[in-house]
Amino acid sequence: MNGDFDFLWLAQVVFGAWSDTAFACALGAALFDAWLCGERAHAVVSPAHRGWRHAARAGTVAAITFVACNFVCLWLQAAAMSGSPVSDAGASLWLVATSTQAGIGWLVALAGGLVIVLACATGRPQGASKTGFAIFGALVAAAGKAAIGHAADAGAFSLAEAVQTLHLLATGVWGGIVIVGALAVLPALGTSVARASLICIVARMSRAATLAVIVIIATGVFNAWRGTDGAAAVLVDSNWGHALIVKTGLVLAALALGALNRWSVLPRLQRTASTMDAHTVINVMRLEAVLMLCVFATASVLSHGVPGAALAG
Repeated sequence: MNGDFDFLWLAQVVFGAWSDTAFACALGAALFDAWLCGERAHAVVSPAHRGWRHAARAGTVAAITFVACNFVCLWLQAAAMSGSPVSDAGASLWLVATSTQAGIGWLVALAGGLVIVLACATGRPQGASKTGFAIFGALVAAAGKAAIGHAADAGAFSLAEAVQTLHLLATGVWGGIVIVGALAVLPALGTSVARASLICIVARMSRAATLAVIVIIATGVFNAWRGTDGAAAVLVDSNWGHALIVKTGLVLAALALGALNRWSVLPRLQRTASTMDAHTVINVMRLEAVLMLCVFATASVLSHGVPGAALAG
């Protein structure tokens, strides 16, 4: 393995993780936009208006970042498939994009990203049609990304690709609402006059995250079974298995923090509506957001590595 290959692999992992994070944040911001519009936070006089503006801005930035990262990922894929230096990969970009399954997958993901950009960048309150447009874009983008990874080995439009699409969507919902919520929206709702909106939004987040986690667990078990071919020894005998163990540990830690917020901190905030409990909810979610960023990083390592079952075979 030469230095150029190492650099190319590392670049693919970094931009893959960045792309997944941006996708999640765009999806999470779109949900916050819809929820806050339900609270009429788009009105300038609303105490939660600042939170709505942060959600709208985060969605636009994340969607544009997702499109940019996916273009870079396609460029890196062209370099990997053509064997040319990264600086010269543009010569084979169109050929890779139109004649390979991975390239077509990237184009589909890019198209979905552009739909999300159009949905998020209008700056207007999130109506039902705008929310539906953003969700449709997310579905297209997730399907494109599923056609790039290991699920594509089972063939186009296979069960594995469908499961991976659901996995990416559910992970995007969970990770997106946690990251955008912890870093942008909830701190903007931390004032006492916006406390009612904060409590309502955190409760919505908790319900959405619970549903997303159920899907993540079901699809994650399926993907892990495919990656190991049902052989537990793969987990300890391969670097891919080690990465899967790390990712599982990170997900479990994030689940523990989410459970702490849902079953302990949030009920206390609903009873007291105190500033201290509001800050506790946000701080716990910030820790969860850090773990979710690490989850996206390890997921990118897994998607750019060879599954343990293939190595064992």
